Order: sequence, then C-alpha cells, then structure tokens
Amino acid sequence: MAAVVFSPLDTTLALFIGLVVSVAIVVALLAFSPVVEVRDGELRAGRAHIPVDLLGVPAGVVAEQARTARGSGLDHRAWHVIRGGIDGIVTVPVTDPDDPTPMWVVSTRTPDRLVAAIQRAQVRLRTPGR
Repeated sequence: MAAVVFSPLDTTLALFIGLVVSVAIVVALLAFSPVVEVRDGELRAGRAHIPVDLLGVPAGVVAEQARTARGSGLDHRAWHVIRGGIDGIVTVPVTDPDDPTPMWVVSTRTPDRLVAAIQRAQVRLRTPGR
C-alpha cells in the first residue's frame, strides 16, 4: 500500500518505500510476537509466567478440538495467549487454590513439544537432587 501511495511521484521511490515498509512490518511482528517457552521451572507465555509446580497435567490438542478450545470451550477466567493462524492449543490446569485462574490456554505450532517440556520441568522439580 505504501508503494501505491508514492507511485504517482516516482516508481523507483515507491518500490523502495514499499520494500522498507514491508521489512519494518515483518521485523515488528517478529519483535512483538509472544514467546512461549518453559525455562527455569516456569511456563512463560508472552509477558506472563507461572511456576510449573503450580500446574496440573497439560493437554495438547489440534484440529477440531483446538477450535473448540479457542471458541465455545474457552473459559473466560483462563489465561489466554492465542495467536491467529496457529492451529495447536495446550491447556494446563492451575492447581494453586489461591489463583482465580483455572487454567492456561496457549496456542503453539507444536503442542506435543510444549506438553513434553512442561512435564519434564515438573519431573525435574519433583526429583530430589536435581
């Protein structure tokens, strides 16, 4: 769109501006997209984080189950990090009785890997000597 705006002035300038704007948009999308990871005994999704010892058994879903988890099955009290265009969902119940959030719902391209990472972190915390 930026190239179209400047095309009446000069097509070379318009193409250059269009390229610069396109690169800037891609860089901004990458820089500001939420990162989902399990690190230092915590599940981190965007700016939020929670210790894995306060989480229950995670479940990863894709396809129709994921659409339901993002739609009609979505609990309004849950913590959500849902990104468009990503099919997989991981739901993790929060076991802390003082936390009003019943679960975390996180979109991820690889729900099986996120589930495994959460489970590994939980096992590490429960295993003495680690």
